[in-house]
Amino acid sequence: MPHISVVTPVYQAEGCLEELYRRLVAALSPITQDFEIVMVEDCGGDRSWEIIQDLARGDARVKGLQFSRNFGQHYGITAGLDHCDADWVVVMDCDLQDQPEEIPRLYAKAREGYDIVVARRGWRNDHPLKRLTSRLFYKLFSYLADVDYDPQAGNFRVMSRKVVESFRQMREQLRFFGALVGWMGFRSAAIDVQHAERYHGPSTYTFGKLWQLAANTIVAYSDKPLRLAIRLGFLIAFLAFSYGVYIMFRAVLYGSAITGWSSLIVSVYFMGGIIIAILGMLGIYLGKTFDEAKKRPLYIVMRTTFERDAKPD
Repeated sequence: MPHISVVTPVYQAEGCLEELYRRLVAALSPITQDFEIVMVEDCGGDRSWEIIQDLARGDARVKGLQFSRNFGQHYGITAGLDHCDADWVVVMDCDLQDQPEEIPRLYAKAREGYDIVVARRGWRNDHPLKRLTSRLFYKLFSYLADVDYDPQAGNFRVMSRKVVESFRQMREQLRFFGALVGWMGFRSAAIDVQHAERYHGPSTYTFGKLWQLAANTIVAYSDKPLRLAIRLGFLIAFLAFSYGVYIMFRAVLYGSAITGWSSLIVSVYFMGGIIIAILGMLGIYLGKTFDEAKKRPLYIVMRTTFERDAKPD
C-alpha cells in the first residue's frame, strides 16, 4: 500500500501530462518514494491515453484507466478514488493550474491532525469570463442547494484514507466531488495556494457545461427549488385574491368593473407558464429519481495499465 496517491482526471491533456508527471515526481519524492499517480482518461479524443501508457511503462507508480466513453470530470475523480490504495490521497486537475509543488504544504497541514486539507485559490489565473461564470455558478449553487461552499476551493485537496473509504460508499448518479466530501463532515482545514495559468490549451469547461453541472448538482443536493415553487404559488394566489377583492370593492363603490381583455390574456398565459415551469421542475426531480432507481454503474473502465481487481464501478 503506497503512502500517497495522486488522483487526476484527464481530458484532452496531451500537452501537459509529461510535465505533470515530472513535477509530481519532484514534489512527492522528498515526502516519500512510496507513492502512486492515478490518471483517469475520459475519452478526450487526443493522445492522452498513449502518453499515460508510455508513462506507466516507464514507471510502475503510474496507474492509468481509460473510460469506455466520456463520463465527466467528477466521475473520473470517483474512478480514481475507487482504484487508489494509499494512506493519503491528493485530488487535483491535470492542467497544472493546481501546482504539484503545493502538495507538500497540503500534506504537512494534514499531518497536524486534519482528515481533509483544501487548497484555496487566492487569485484564479483564468479568463475573466471564466471567473465570472464560476462565481455565478457557486453563488447559485450555494443558494439553491443550501450548501455553504467556498468558491475559492476547487478539487485540489489532500484526504485521509478513511475519507476516501467513506466517499466510496456514496454511489449516487449525480456527482459533485467537493459537495460530497463537504457533506461527510470530517475535520478539515484550508490553506491558500497560488493558482497558475493553464500549461497547455484552453479550458474545456464552457458556460453551458457549468450551467448543466449547476442544475444537476442543485437537483441532487436540495429540494429548495420545489420549496421556492410552493412559495411562488402562494404569492401568486395571494396577489390574485387581493386583486379580486380590489375589483369587488371598486364595483360596489363605483358601480363598474375593471375591463381589459389584454390584461386578462396576459394573466392567463403568465399563470400557464408558471404552472408548466413547476411541472417541468417536478419532472426533472422524477427523472433523476428514475435514474437512481436503475442502479447503473457510475462509469465503465475500458482498459487499464495495471491488472484490475474487483473494485466496483
